[in-house]
Amino acid sequence: MDSLGPTKIYASILAAGVVFGLTGLAGKLLVSPERLHHPVLNIAGAAAPAAAAAPAAPAIEPVGPLLAAANAQTGQALAGRLCSSCHSFNEGGRAGVGPNLHGVVGRNHASIEGFNYSAGLRAKSAEPWGYEDINTFIAAPARAIAGTRMAFAGINSPQQRADVIAYLRSISPNAPAP
Repeated sequence: MDSLGPTKIYASILAAGVVFGLTGLAGKLLVSPERLHHPVLNIAGAAAPAAAAAPAAPAIEPVGPLLAAANAQTGQALAGRLCSSCHSFNEGGRAGVGPNLHGVVGRNHASIEGFNYSAGLRAKSAEPWGYEDINTFIAAPARAIAGTRMAFAGINSPQQRADVIAYLRSISPNAPAP
């Protein structure tokens, strides 16, 4: 390699960076990021665009029938793996990013003093956490309660949700019968 080899490499990298930057700038100048509020051309007889329908949320399988065969030990392992980075499970445990879940089954939504719940959960504070409420919430938190701050995609498997709920029931002294 001659003495200009490293210089050529640096020049190539610099040239690529300049081209990349100029391409981005040209793209911003040529394409407006704002969406049009009305069509630019009105064509006589053309139907107005229909509003996009919201995708239907998939039905969540009821957890009641699965609770009879649910395994609390499996649920404890799942909760430890999926939930313990944000929640604690021991009696009197402190809240982390999420509230302590000891006694959650049968307890009212947003009822831990001092925890900053989202507005969606505070709106349900008069309602207790039932088995189906927990099932729906842990399946897809953002779909279950609008505005929740819980950044968790959810548990897809109905049996895994039942196992986690069985574990939560086992650490909830005031849990109602399923």
